[in-house]
Amino acid sequence: MLSLCLCVSVVKLSSMAKPIPIGTRGEARETVEFKHTLTSHHQTLPPIYSTPDMIRLMETAAFRALEAYCEPGELTVGTHINIEHRAASGIGAQVTAEAVLEAFDGRFYTLRVSARAGEKEVGRGTVGRAVITVNQFLEKMRAVR
Repeated sequence: MLSLCLCVSVVKLSSMAKPIPIGTRGEARETVEFKHTLTSHHQTLPPIYSTPDMIRLMETAAFRALEAYCEPGELTVGTHINIEHRAASGIGAQVTAEAVLEAFDGRFYTLRVSARAGEKEVGRGTVGRAVITVNQFLEKMRAVR
């Protein structure tokens, strides 16, 4: 006999008071400007949306997805990226990035990310994030100096 169960997954990090449901979403948008293009980095390159700028937008969407679940003094930081830049976008294009929480492993969150310019997929992949306590992090950074 085959039984089917529809379950809602929730993850919780010990330092975070609020559980984060799998499927939590975040979004970020921007209009491509000259400063976001390859040309702004090197004059011989074409004026198309750069991969680092697309990744920045995806990371912003991932940050926004998890932000509401952080306690005061906490935030999430990027830990890894695995991104494909699949199509070019030019100056004036409206790019929207979306991040969806897909998995949790220990203290690391994995989010599926995508970027679109209208109906066109511009990029996709995954990003990882971890929750930090800002004061503890800054203390550790001072000790490393």
